[in-house]
Amino acid sequence: MLIGIDGVRPDVLAEVSTPVMDSLAAGGWYTAEARTTMPSVSGPSWSSMLTGVWPAKHGVVDNSFEGRRYAEYPGFLTLVERERPDLSTFAALDWMPLASLDGGGPVLSGEIDTLVAVDGYELGWAEADSVVASRAAQHLASAAVDAAFVYLGNPDETSHRHASIGAEYRDAIALSDRHVGWLVDALRARPAYAEEDWLVLISTDHGRREDGGHGGDSPEEMTIFILASGPSTGGWPAAGSRPTHIVDVPVTALHHLGVPPDPGAGLDGERLARPGDDP
Repeated sequence: MLIGIDGVRPDVLAEVSTPVMDSLAAGGWYTAEARTTMPSVSGPSWSSMLTGVWPAKHGVVDNSFEGRRYAEYPGFLTLVERERPDLSTFAALDWMPLASLDGGGPVLSGEIDTLVAVDGYELGWAEADSVVASRAAQHLASAAVDAAFVYLGNPDETSHRHASIGAEYRDAIALSDRHVGWLVDALRARPAYAEEDWLVLISTDHGRREDGGHGGDSPEEMTIFILASGPSTGGWPAAGSRPTHIVDVPVTALHHLGVPPDPGAGLDGERLARPGDDP
């Protein structure tokens, strides 16, 4: 399960009470020093987190998504469907461009088995995130699902609305932590959970400046976090032992699912733990 929380600065995250993510990190793997795309905006960054390639390959350089080449570099859930159609895929989101683009298709394609989409602009972002997390939790708790992506957009939109990284933004991050708790509890409630081997990955697309903006190449905008939790992380090398990037996230997910990318696929990411790494 990959959970993407939009626009979370790692240094601010460290100052907010997030007991769910803190617990997952304490028992898993965490870095607050990973790097995102340039430009540090949502369209390119989510495209890289989901495809495993940089904008020069997937073609997305802004939030218009013009020039996208998802036919050549599909999202990891689409790759799972093509390589292992026996596996069940799921996605839930409230930023509609990830799933509703015409002419060339979105990065979350129609090949995904189950897709939940609500419009955060229409419903309001805090409410939309709650709907996304609730519906995703219901599905995860009982349905046949092997690979999932859940997007939460409220922190980014809250920071933009208030033009700051102040109290409102921090409250939005805390709410996202509660939503993560719903999702993790749902996994643990699965009837076959004890026999399953879940890897939970949590990350963000970009950081931000103190005025709430982003898109540049400052450390505050380019630095992101990656959290991994699950039995398989026990032997991973310590975070910081090598550079880590947003494109590593989907490659790690594919390896965990037993669907390693074809070397000829041209993916730029590397799995977060590779054979031969020292624990």
